[in-house]
Amino acid sequence: MENVKRVDLQKIIDHIGLKVEYTPADPSEIMIESTEVNRPGLALSGFFEHFDTFRVQIIGKAEDVLLRQMPLEDMKQRMYEFFEKKPVCVIVAHGIEVLKEGVEIAEYFGVPILTSEENTSDLMAALIAYLHLQLAPCITRHGVLVEVYGEGVYITGDSGVGKSETAIELIKRGHRLIADDAVELRKVSDKTIVGQAPEIIRYYVELRGIGVVDVRRLFGMGSVKETEKIDMVINLEPWQDDKSYANLGLETQYTDIMGIKIPTTTIPVKPGRNLAVVIEIAAMNNRQKKMGYNTAEEFNARLMENMQKNTEKQDEKYNI
Repeated sequence: MENVKRVDLQKIIDHIGLKVEYTPADPSEIMIESTEVNRPGLALSGFFEHFDTFRVQIIGKAEDVLLRQMPLEDMKQRMYEFFEKKPVCVIVAHGIEVLKEGVEIAEYFGVPILTSEENTSDLMAALIAYLHLQLAPCITRHGVLVEVYGEGVYITGDSGVGKSETAIELIKRGHRLIADDAVELRKVSDKTIVGQAPEIIRYYVELRGIGVVDVRRLFGMGSVKETEKIDMVINLEPWQDDKSYANLGLETQYTDIMGIKIPTTTIPVKPGRNLAVVIEIAAMNNRQKKMGYNTAEEFNARLMENMQKNTEKQDEKYNI
């Protein structure tokens, strides 16, 4: 089921490294719902058309200088009008000292004020990226997500086909686990799906016959990762003797995830196949394609060229 999430202010404080100047309640109880941020220069000048109170407001050097150059009463009036709109949160960047008049008015209207040592551009970039990840449309799907040679590989298949066992083998070979059994998929842009594990099962893998194992403790911190972009889908299915698996790879199959098409490869499973090695090759091949080199197309071109030469030799032989 698709849903749009909210993120509490405490998580933003912890992730970005913000300091609390004032908050009317516990930051974990203050919810942020918009992925947009705003610099309120126009609002502090008295222009409130299209002012969105759900956006986090960031005050940088320009806004600070604007306020400090105003006569005291004008400055108080502008700040009163601004905080009267009750923006969800205000962050003062560059380590700028917050105006005491601003804190008093923010307290009156119950508007949180935070501070950051980061410059305005870097702060906005980090905040927008984090909000887009946390507030993106999200679905949860059965499967395993691993990082293989820098590629986010989402492994799907029926229960018991060997997804978790394959993930463990990949981890032993130096790759990293993101999620096992359930994967939260977030559409962070029109071209990107990012996956992560639900917090309760993060870093855990369930192996039939053994039970739940903690990958982070068994294999070390380098064996896990919190999030990863989905670069390809690998579907594991039981080997079917009556099904043909001959494939040069000229036609790319896709899986639609929230309107985004992800390249997909189906791998048949049978005793004796080293799935970890096959998935490594699939990941490297997918990476080559993204870099502009397609082995299947080159091989097909060589075949066609060879056939053309043979045809020309036959024509010369029979003087056609």
